[in-house]
Amino acid sequence: MKWLCSAVTLVMLVLAVAQANAQTVTLRYAHMNAPSSIAGQQATMLAKAIEEKTKGAVKVQVFPASQLGTLQEQAEAVSQGSVQIHHNTMAGIGSLYEPFGALDTPYMYKDVQHLMRVADPNSPVMKRLGEGLLKARGVRVFYTFYFGTRQLTADRQVLNPKDLQGVKIRAIPFPMYMAAVEGMGAVATPVDFAELATQLATKAVNGQENPVDTIFANKFFETQSHLMLTGHIMGAELVVFNDAAWKKLSPTLQGQIMEAANEVSKKATQMTLESDAAYTKQLAEKGMKVIGPKEGLDLEAFRSRVQAEVSKRFETKFGDLYKEIRTIQ
Repeated sequence: MKWLCSAVTLVMLVLAVAQANAQTVTLRYAHMNAPSSIAGQQATMLAKAIEEKTKGAVKVQVFPASQLGTLQEQAEAVSQGSVQIHHNTMAGIGSLYEPFGALDTPYMYKDVQHLMRVADPNSPVMKRLGEGLLKARGVRVFYTFYFGTRQLTADRQVLNPKDLQGVKIRAIPFPMYMAAVEGMGAVATPVDFAELATQLATKAVNGQENPVDTIFANKFFETQSHLMLTGHIMGAELVVFNDAAWKKLSPTLQGQIMEAANEVSKKATQMTLESDAAYTKQLAEKGMKVIGPKEGLDLEAFRSRVQAEVSKRFETKFGDLYKEIRTIQ
């Protein structure tokens, strides 16, 4: 009789474990950044926080460094549902819903605080854009975090737009970034992030632009001798979630996941804010010559030329959205 009770207990335990495993939801999170970058770290932090808050009911499998395709392919994968979570630049998500591209307009924001008030998922701008993205592509805004301010690097000194005449600078292959690089005076060369290191090493392109954290994490200092503090785009990274996958989660799990997201969003933003100066210093220590206004960088020439190019291409399309962004204080 005793052995029978033990056998029954064992069977019940096995069934309980099997049931628990059957109820575990696994979400795929794809992104382009190196795991050591702040953007990469925040994805890992989110996975850990979600598993902890849901007590293992939801697990997140992270695929960094463009393992699941190009920026465009990853964005499309979220819309199709083969990937459930993804982060990208605002203009990158603009490939799914074009108006998001306006949020990455060069020299748009007064400061980082202004950027993050606009990028807050609860801001009027983001609510409206989020509704459009959800309706158009079945993708919902999840959360945002400060990605950094984009700076120019090159294999040569650049002090003004004239120095970039005929120089190939990698641009993210989306319209707003192409316009920004061409506005700087360079030959904008579309290259997906997964191919960028190789393109720089082979001199297929002479430079690129990214926040200093990304420049350091991807060791671009190995091929780029100069860092120009153009500060042309203050960017918030947008984390999105496949809506069909979201709706399959219980309200309790949704609440726990949002709690994790809010915590990670704040932490990632703070990490970036605190690290900008440190990464700039480390890049100098790695041998890059850092050039700002004190070193002769004509920041006003870059600003006026880029703004003129962007206005020519996007003012008609995004003019009303620009007005709304500027009203958010």
